[in-house]
Amino acid sequence: MPTFDRATGRYLYLEVAGREYRVYFEESGQGVPLLLQHTAGSDGKQWRHLLEDPQISDRFRVIAWDLPYHGKSLPPDGVAWWQEPYQLTLAFFLEFIEGFARELALDRPIFMGCSMGGHIAMDLARWKPGLCRAVIGVEAASRTQGGRLDFLDHPRISNDVKAALMVGITGPTSPEARRREVGWGYGQGAPAVFSGDLHFYGEEHDLTGEAARIDTSRTSVYVLSGEYDWSATPAASQALADEIPGAEFILMPGLGHFPMTENPAVFRVHLLPVLEKILARG
Repeated sequence: MPTFDRATGRYLYLEVAGREYRVYFEESGQGVPLLLQHTAGSDGKQWRHLLEDPQISDRFRVIAWDLPYHGKSLPPDGVAWWQEPYQLTLAFFLEFIEGFARELALDRPIFMGCSMGGHIAMDLARWKPGLCRAVIGVEAASRTQGGRLDFLDHPRISNDVKAALMVGITGPTSPEARRREVGWGYGQGAPAVFSGDLHFYGEEHDLTGEAARIDTSRTSVYVLSGEYDWSATPAASQALADEIPGAEFILMPGLGHFPMTENPAVFRVHLLPVLEKILARG
């Protein structure tokens, strides 16, 4: 008999900013919707370990997408997309998430994202209050100065460099096979896409002076930070959580910038209590 994974994949046609995109996503389980946003320059397979986790998928409808231009979500048809630079903006990101939830008729989902996904989680809480019952910002900060890494978008810089750099942000005690999985995923991404995502990560996202205005009575906020993350540092994540009345900060010892991929077993130890708290709030 064949052995199948818990997750199933399909495509959703979604219009964002006047263009139609064919968006790939995978899902497993049933219950409260749990939306998962990948990091800059990567795709939804970073979350495969959560999609396969019965303790999560037995109570949550877990959904991980590839943002347009990423993974299996190709650039849009009908436009000369190669003639314009790819740059991810806050407005596009918010419209995409809101539209995705609307098309699938998801009732006040939980949103969790890592890195740029952690940043947009906080933006959702600020600019779309009540859309999500809770947001979980993994490796999130109010702002990431110097986050562009423009040197990576150069014809003499191969994807091997990008992959090695990302492995370097993982925790040193994480299993090597899982750390290498992080690098493998980054080695597959288009260099221009990584650079365009970092436009959002390092420039568009800026909650300076705004984080304190997040209303956690409408969207509860949790910030999780890996001890060895030197991009969105634990200090920056802690400062963000301290700014938001009612937010909770969780430090994850031994983990780095990609906890859900580099060490899913340890990551779930920190994540499961957060999910329990969200369910308890109703």
